Amino acid sequence: MVADPIDQVRTPEIFNQVFEQLGIDAVMVPLHVKAGHLTGTIRSVFESPTTRGMVLSIPHKTAAAQLVDHLTAGAQVANSVNAIRRNADGSLEGAQFDGIGFVESMDRYSMDYRDKSVLLIGAGGAASAICTALAEGGVSSLAIFDVDTVKAEALAQAIAQRYPIRTAVQVNNDPAGFDVVINASPMGLKDSDPLPVPAERIGEHTQVCDILMKNQPTPLLRAAMAKGNAVLPGFDMLILQSPLFLEFFGVKEAADQLRKDDTPARDLLFPHELRSMVKSIA
Repeated sequence: MVADPIDQVRTPEIFNQVFEQLGIDAVMVPLHVKAGHLTGTIRSVFESPTTRGMVLSIPHKTAAAQLVDHLTAGAQVANSVNAIRRNADGSLEGAQFDGIGFVESMDRYSMDYRDKSVLLIGAGGAASAICTALAEGGVSSLAIFDVDTVKAEALAQAIAQRYPIRTAVQVNNDPAGFDVVINASPMGLKDSDPLPVPAERIGEHTQVCDILMKNQPTPLLRAAMAKGNAVLPGFDMLILQSPLFLEFFGVKEAADQLRKDDTPARDLLFPHELRSMVKSIA
């Protein structure tokens, strides 16, 4: 598991719990890797014959897509990867499961995104995957805001070229008028971070999502909850894509176990006292 920073990642907890339960001789190790060392880390780690795969988080997903030999169809569209495996011929293949995990988490909690207008904060690897999944899922429009306007424009253009939906770069982070607001940026990892959007501008019926795995409920979600909005944290986004990771890495037994019953993973990551923050469960 590779990220920078690393302290917010929770994937090793899920993997190692399932491995132990099923008696699988495997472990996931978290590695704090700076962007400048990503290429060397990927090359070195996959030199070991005991390395089955790698999961990537902030900020490596887009850069890693340029470092593998092959991309799955979903990773090609999103131009990012959050999983890498070594194939039998020694080549490295990248996949991207963030988007699938996100829309499945919205489906699990009956949060409707079809035919809805969406404001996405962030234009990195996870945001790209979420954009792709939402476009495939039939949202009516996508507006993207990122402090890096070039990244936002590139993502908006990529979505517009592939899907028949209205896609635009948002000139500011004003959430007024949107049906769904999603924070897919690192904003909120630090306690000193400002809110990704001004809470007072969130509409009465707007659904607010924050994919961060740290500091949940985040200040954004707390502000939205205080206004009475439906909210969704990032826990189930990770849980629901974990079987896809495991299957991609060839650990089918563990993937099947999580699909059959992900309660232990949910109890580990999504404490019962926080589940009441999500209003309706499918």
